[in-house]
Amino acid sequence: MNFDLGDGIDAAVNYILDNFAPVLDFIAAAIGLVTGGIQDALLAIPMPVGIAIFVALALWRVSFGFGVFTAASLWLVDHMQLWSPMMETLSLVIASTLIAMLIGLPLGIAMARGDRFAAVTRPVLDLMQTMPAFVYLIPAAMFFGLGAVPGTIATVIFSMPPVVRLTNLGIRQVHAEFIEAGNAFGCTSSQLLFKVQLPNAMPSIMAGINQTIMLALSMVVIASMIGAGGIGNTVLTGIQRLDVGTGFEGGIAVVILAVILDRITQSLGKQSAGIWRVLFRNTAQQKVAEAPA
Repeated sequence: MNFDLGDGIDAAVNYILDNFAPVLDFIAAAIGLVTGGIQDALLAIPMPVGIAIFVALALWRVSFGFGVFTAASLWLVDHMQLWSPMMETLSLVIASTLIAMLIGLPLGIAMARGDRFAAVTRPVLDLMQTMPAFVYLIPAAMFFGLGAVPGTIATVIFSMPPVVRLTNLGIRQVHAEFIEAGNAFGCTSSQLLFKVQLPNAMPSIMAGINQTIMLALSMVVIASMIGAGGIGNTVLTGIQRLDVGTGFEGGIAVVILAVILDRITQSLGKQSAGIWRVLFRNTAQQKVAEAPA
């Protein structure tokens, strides 16, 4: 007896299309509003101003040398006529990362606070991470058509697992002494989470966000196959025409954007962790000072 899993999946997809069209339309409209708004905002920034913003961030957060690299690399992107496609790709990355964080951070917290929920969620995350990226394009296109919306949804599914996993890991690895100190100060469950666990887990959480951004950037290029646009169109054109030069230019633009985002988000993660630790220390000192003698 053969068990045809594919027929079951097809039946489930058809059932969703037949019975949940209004829900799918609402989701598409909401995501389209976010993605379109970010894209319009980025494209409205003149190229020299955009380069100046990136260079200023690189100088402020990383180093002078990286600022020089950022200026030179973005100048190269502009002279390859890929500035607008790069902004389109960046808008998809930002929108996908924000949605992945909105869903992934609460999931990671729930996993850290419930072993049963973690046991159920972990195989789902394994599936999301190991499923070939191209497979996500099929249901995204079937449910939401072609364009930036299905590309964003496929990107969110592909890139969300790191922020969920590392949020869970970071909270679980908070030292028991910090938990005991929070309990000693009379923290409620929510206060313990927001004032003790999350601040100390921030380096791990920011590492997850960084990895989510990198995965989102790799996926939006693949998502160009269903009309997501951006630099992915340049790479896809090079593949279709067997044009090595065009494909190489698109690939270089993706690498430049990836390096810039990676270095800046890493530096923000380190700063965020330090700020949270200082706030926690100050709160603890205030509690001690207010405690009765």
